[in-house]
Amino acid sequence: MAESLKSLSCFQVIPSLQYSCFRTNLSYIPTSIPPSTQHLDFSFNYLTTLQRHMFLRLPFLQHLDLTRCHTQNIDNEAFFNIRNLSVLILTGNPVKYFGGNSINILETIHKLVLADIGLLSLENLNLVNLTSIKELKVGTNRLFSLALPMYAVSFKDITLLDLHENNISVIRAVHTSVLRQMSSNLTLILSGNPISFIETGAFQGLYLGEINLFDTIWSTTARDVFGGLSGLNVKKLKIGHSVAMGNIPMNSDFLARLCFINFQEIYFWQLYFFELPSHILLCMINSTKISLRHVGINTWEYSHFPNLKEIVVVEANMVSLPNLLLSHQHNLKKLVINGNQYSSIFKSFADLPRLEYIDLSNNKLIMSCCNGEFIGIPKLRYLNLSENASVRIRTLGLFNYSSLEILDFHGTKVEVADNLIFMQNLRNLKTFDLSYTQFTFDSNGIFHGLSSLKELKMAGNNIEKDVFSYLFSNLSTLEVLDISNCGIKYIPCTSFQDLHNLEHLTLSGNKLTTVDFLTCPSLSKLTSIYVDNNHIAAISPNVLKNLPADLSVFDLSFNPIECSCSQTEFISWIINHQSVLKDPQLISCKSSFMNSRVINFDPTHCVHIKRVTLAMSILAAVIAFLLAALLYRYQFYIHYCFILLRGNKMSRQEHFSYDAFVIYSSKDETWVLEELVENLEKGKSLTSNIMDEGITGSRKAIVVVSQHFLDSTLCQFEFELAQSWLVLRRNASIIIIILENVEDKKIRRLFGLHRYLKKNTYLKWKGNVLSNVLFWARLRKAIIAEN
Repeated sequence: MAESLKSLSCFQVIPSLQYSCFRTNLSYIPTSIPPSTQHLDFSFNYLTTLQRHMFLRLPFLQHLDLTRCHTQNIDNEAFFNIRNLSVLILTGNPVKYFGGNSINILETIHKLVLADIGLLSLENLNLVNLTSIKELKVGTNRLFSLALPMYAVSFKDITLLDLHENNISVIRAVHTSVLRQMSSNLTLILSGNPISFIETGAFQGLYLGEINLFDTIWSTTARDVFGGLSGLNVKKLKIGHSVAMGNIPMNSDFLARLCFINFQEIYFWQLYFFELPSHILLCMINSTKISLRHVGINTWEYSHFPNLKEIVVVEANMVSLPNLLLSHQHNLKKLVINGNQYSSIFKSFADLPRLEYIDLSNNKLIMSCCNGEFIGIPKLRYLNLSENASVRIRTLGLFNYSSLEILDFHGTKVEVADNLIFMQNLRNLKTFDLSYTQFTFDSNGIFHGLSSLKELKMAGNNIEKDVFSYLFSNLSTLEVLDISNCGIKYIPCTSFQDLHNLEHLTLSGNKLTTVDFLTCPSLSKLTSIYVDNNHIAAISPNVLKNLPADLSVFDLSFNPIECSCSQTEFISWIINHQSVLKDPQLISCKSSFMNSRVINFDPTHCVHIKRVTLAMSILAAVIAFLLAALLYRYQFYIHYCFILLRGNKMSRQEHFSYDAFVIYSSKDETWVLEELVENLEKGKSLTSNIMDEGITGSRKAIVVVSQHFLDSTLCQFEFELAQSWLVLRRNASIIIIILENVEDKKIRRLFGLHRYLKKNTYLKWKGNVLSNVLFWARLRKAIIAEN
């Protein structure tokens, strides 16, 4: 169980082939590492003794890194089961014992790293069978001699011997005897050794691919060092200082010996400024490459370098560029002069027919460009004027450089005499960087003519709103576009309608609130989009569903994402697509969730809230429906209660507007108006009486009962209201008129009327003259009578 848990700390880099157990505090190789593994990083663990059984299960291992595993003992058969190793790294182990055949068994080894293991001599190692070795690194040990064992002459394929930062102070001819029989392409690294003497002839006739002597002059009392290199044939010679060792001067006597070394490339680097004498410069006359760092040139006389193809001058602190020295070099292909903090005036270079690459970046140049400054340079492909003070491009200033493929102005103020035509002839331009140039893009035809452009960077500039929609028209070959930090608030689809090959789009640091443009058909080939540091709160589901199919990098970090239940679909998309999102842990919520990560938001909580909200909404709707139904069903009774309350108040006032109130069916209205009203004088009628004064404003209530009355719900309601009024008014009474023969069963169905007829006298209308006279007399008497 313990092994299983520990093995979890190892992770697979390439399934079944490459695994890393870096710094996992393991003291054995976990059995969970499959036998098919070819590459194993087991650095910074604990394997104090290497034994045969440790690698028994890894027969196909080719690369083994045991850096700083506290290894002290390496048994004779430690690597017996992994004899096919091609790379073995034992850096930083305090090895006290090497088994006689422990490393020698690795006959197929290509790279052996024994740096910082306390080696005193290479003679202590048995490497005789390592005839396939290409790189042997034994730097940062305690070696006192450059001498190699005699068997090393069989290392025919070796290309690198790294002896940096040992204790080698003296080199004699006998020490280099084996080197003479090895590959002529060997790189010999002696940097950081305190070399004080090299015997004359020690390197005579020796052929090397490279010799690195950086930081080997540790004392001003050192005897002839470079003189001992006389007769050396080397492709790359590296001398000077690259790390702080105190201010060790490089005097002319040392450097004069350079004239006796045959080299093709020289890298002369100084940590502190050094003025190179003109006669030393002549020692480099046959070089194909000159690289100078913190080295100035104190002569401007013309010198012809017939083989010179590349010159690099970095941080030389020159007042002006050595134009005469760098002109008329007919084989020069690459020119790099940068980091010169005091150069403010640029004149011109001329007659460089093979020059293809010019890098003048970071020189504080103030210059015009470019038809007078670069004369006779027809093959120019790369021009870098970035990080300077200012460049003014004249009309047709770049017209003669149709061969240009890369043009870089970033960080330099760019002024253009005519921005409509200064790019018209750059038909082969592939990369163009105008970032942070204080340039204003105010014409939608500015990029016309760039028919081969693949990469365009224009970050940190001003883009006029009116031209943005069509600024990139005709750039159909564009694959990379950077328009970050331009203050863009909205991007119409028409902006990208011609960019059918665009793969990488950077819009960081703008003011965008939406990314709807990502659904434009022309952006179907996008693989990466950066919209970090904008004002995006949400992305609609429609946009998410229609993102480019091959999108593999989507940067939404540092946007004020709205973490609310209304955006659960967007938040769920973020949580489920972290493999596509760049730095998903930097996508944060706004407002109350200001410091919380979107990936920590729980959308399931919103599902519960939605369910509760939905249930409450349904319940409220049901209650509202029921209330409406009840109000409709019992509207008369509600009104009835209201009238009773109002009537109770009026009953205490003892004031009546009418002697009687008539309750009848509207279908009996003819009889009421022509017979009843005519005989009893005018009185209020119709249902409006109830709604106003009605029963509560009358002393008596007359109920006209007919077949129509019994069928009317409203009439029944008015009768019940009259009965309630009778209860409230002890002196009020109801007079019932039976207008026609009515079936008893219908009267009984109206419970209140049936009960009232049993206890009270009622009048019947018979319709004949004699009966009518009696009927009206009795009715008048009933109305006038006081209860």
